[in-house]
Amino acid sequence: MDLVESYREGIRFVRKPLQRALLGALLLALLALPLWGPASWLNRASLVWLTAIGVVGQNLLIGYAGLISFGQAGFLAIGAYAFAHLRIAGLPFLLALAAAGGAAGVAGWLVGFPSLRLKGPYLAIATLAGQFIIEWIINHVTFISGGVQASIEVARPRLFGMVLDSQRDMYYFLLFFVVLATIGTMNLVRSRVGRAFIAIRDQDIAAEIIGINIFRYKLLAFAISSFYAGATGVLYTYFLGIANYEQFQLGVSVDYLAMIIIGGLGSVQGSIFGAFFITLLPIVIRRTMEAFGGVFFEPQTVLNLIPNLRVMLFGGLIIFFLIVEPNGLARLWQITKEKLRLWPFPH
Repeated sequence: MDLVESYREGIRFVRKPLQRALLGALLLALLALPLWGPASWLNRASLVWLTAIGVVGQNLLIGYAGLISFGQAGFLAIGAYAFAHLRIAGLPFLLALAAAGGAAGVAGWLVGFPSLRLKGPYLAIATLAGQFIIEWIINHVTFISGGVQASIEVARPRLFGMVLDSQRDMYYFLLFFVVLATIGTMNLVRSRVGRAFIAIRDQDIAAEIIGINIFRYKLLAFAISSFYAGATGVLYTYFLGIANYEQFQLGVSVDYLAMIIIGGLGSVQGSIFGAFFITLLPIVIRRTMEAFGGVFFEPQTVLNLIPNLRVMLFGGLIIFFLIVEPNGLARLWQITKEKLRLWPFPH
């Protein structure tokens, strides 16, 4: 067990020299990946970084503040379309990113008002309604999207006069933002705001008795989480080169929730583990079925089984982790570290 001798040490991002060395080695490996990895690896890694940012934001709401939401995809769409219009209007990238994230944050703040009266499944249904409302507005207000199933093209980002138009450029671009989001979130949950979120999650009545403003912090949790989602929507438009509502439907919100459950509620590491696991799961299933499925099935049957097998494994993994390890992959990683720390004398 780690012994903490001071409050300053307790809130430090990385406390031990070995942890700092391993973290530095991991970062160097990620920076070196484009130098030896094929383009397909970079594309998949970029998808993981994109997803991880949004999942970290939603875990801040669900895992730390204890507020269930099914509307994350709607806030991604708000960020994407707001950013596309701001860039068309000529706003610089950083200002457009902040403004688009702020627009999603304001929308999340408004959607968060039911959380002041509702809890559990009732709050989930309220946020689900918010998702459908956002989808309807985007599809039917032509000023926003240009009509049903319309999309807005977004030019590739330009930094210091250089256009980021290659897989390697996009990989580094997204890696910077996922590192920024991870460090920012880990510091936030160690702050007074993060401790207030955890107190509300564990027992909101007791938190209010000791002086925590429930009204303020619940809305703040929705706003911050939605800001992350809006920023993720912005980065999606750059990665895909287009803002299209089909990328931000209800299934995305369900996927994000599954990533949090499998990765670990109330864990920033778990958010990244879950994003990595679920994003790459369809690729692993497809490669495995293409390699070995022909032994048991006809080629056409294999092609039909791949999407169905993904859904089956998806649901089975959620049930498995809820029953066997509710704290997800983050807890399994913690157990592994504890065993390695005591090896070869675990007792």
